[in-house]
Amino acid sequence: MSGTSAERYAVVSCHVERPLDDEVWARFSALQQRRPGGFAIAALLRPADTNAGEDEGLWVERAREVADRGPFGHHVHWIAPDKARPTVAGAAERVRLEGSRLRGLGFAPTLFCGGGWYTDAEVADVCADLGYVDCTPRPRRPHYLAPSERWASLASPARIRLPSGRLLTSVPTTHSLEELGRTFLRRSLPGFVHVYFHDHDLLSRRRSALLGLLGFLARRTKVMDLDSLTEALAGGMPEIGWDEVARP
Repeated sequence: MSGTSAERYAVVSCHVERPLDDEVWARFSALQQRRPGGFAIAALLRPADTNAGEDEGLWVERAREVADRGPFGHHVHWIAPDKARPTVAGAAERVRLEGSRLRGLGFAPTLFCGGGWYTDAEVADVCADLGYVDCTPRPRRPHYLAPSERWASLASPARIRLPSGRLLTSVPTTHSLEELGRTFLRRSLPGFVHVYFHDHDLLSRRRSALLGLLGFLARRTKVMDLDSLTEALAGGMPEIGWDEVARP
């Protein structure tokens, strides 16, 4: 996946972390319908946290809207709606319970991303069991993580052989908006780009940057969505071991 623009592929996802915030939702919904640069933006939704008093009925209504527009995924915040990374044991069980709940509500998410880029072998096993394509790995360590904190390193799509022997398909997240902007300035666009943003970024000036960057990206790559890309690459992804991915 390198060389001319015809050989470069790009996909876009949004971590929908405030699906019950009316203003944030309205902006994300409008953007997803607009399809900037021709991108069908994958919605990776954080499920409603009923223990925190969130309205699951409203969440279901809004989730149905985005599920009809493009790729649909599961984004988990491990502790609370505003706390992305886990601080206690049980991360894998949370993914399993939320995944089961999503299916019980009639949804069939195809994608996954762990909040704060967290993953471990048990979480990865649950993702494989649920049939998810994992977007949690990153090419570079997120700058805010301490050296001892867990994450997964991957630069391009692959099938990961887990310690259990199961295979997990991964399409890593490669660029934030800021990273994509720096990539353009360096003229170092790789053959595969998966750019992400947060729904609440649309409350700030980042919205204008997003529209410009996605338009620029579309002119230099083959525009795809995450589900279509996974299907297109299914037979040609390399297989790598978990120990090549897991960090630290």
